[in-house]
Amino acid sequence: MASTLSTSEATRLAPAMRGLQDRRNKRPGPYPYWFYVAPGLIYVIFFVVPTFASFYFSFTRWDLFTSTWIGMDNYRTFFEEQALIIGLRNTLIYAVLTSGMKVVLGMALALLLTSKIIARGYLRSVIFFPVLVSTIGVGLTFTVLMNPEQGLINQALGGVGVEGPGWLTNPSLALFSIALVDVWKGVGLATVIYIAGLVSIPQEYYEAAEVDGASRWQVFRNIMLPLAKPATATVITLSLIGGLRSFDLIWAMTKGGPGFASDVIASTIFKQYQAGFYGLSTAGSVVLFLVVTIIVVPLTWWLNRGEHH
Repeated sequence: MASTLSTSEATRLAPAMRGLQDRRNKRPGPYPYWFYVAPGLIYVIFFVVPTFASFYFSFTRWDLFTSTWIGMDNYRTFFEEQALIIGLRNTLIYAVLTSGMKVVLGMALALLLTSKIIARGYLRSVIFFPVLVSTIGVGLTFTVLMNPEQGLINQALGGVGVEGPGWLTNPSLALFSIALVDVWKGVGLATVIYIAGLVSIPQEYYEAAEVDGASRWQVFRNIMLPLAKPATATVITLSLIGGLRSFDLIWAMTKGGPGFASDVIASTIFKQYQAGFYGLSTAGSVVLFLVVTIIVVPLTWWLNRGEHH
């Protein structure tokens, strides 16, 4: 009888003991938490502290040694300066233009490079190569190529009887010319992201569409485009952030000229730093940070809102 009771007792207690053992096994030891210390310190030192310091110094007139609190004066000056307003407008135009072209061309190239064509692997490498090249190097190279008198592009156009424009000297064309160079350099990354999105689509969808007699346009619109939405969201987000923060390519090609025609917020901020207006330029940096945050965060949420359902 005692043996029977002990066996039933053991049977009754076994699930509880297993649950307790599972909880003990799942409970992390103390050492993994130490792995958060180094990246946490790096994040706080190089991101959190400079961010809050920038907010503070944007309300001051400061140099390397002293600072004087002046409240909102830097922001008032920022929005009263014509050059800064032009830079803000150009930043938005540049970001929308470059991100839109990267989405369209990236998808088109990805469709081409996932089809059955000759030398597909080689062409993928060629498309991605500009991404690896230095941005400053690309800017200087295209500055020479786009020279209105001796540039290779205008010489080639002249060979077929077309008079080439002043790509970087015409105020109406300068910003758009730089945007084209930016797209040439960055479309390879968008293409690779789209290729990854397209090849991850299960083959069964294409087989079902073929059985139903769907055309290529119907396959693209009803299968490829919806199922490549995560890739589209990634390309739009990365391209938009890069466009809003763009500086090095613009500075290498025109330094914001001619006049203020190709100035963006980042280049205007840099000019203010060069002139010694540290408080004003810091306020510009805060404005740029807020513009990127206000645009990118809601857009990212909207693009990814149905992804996990």
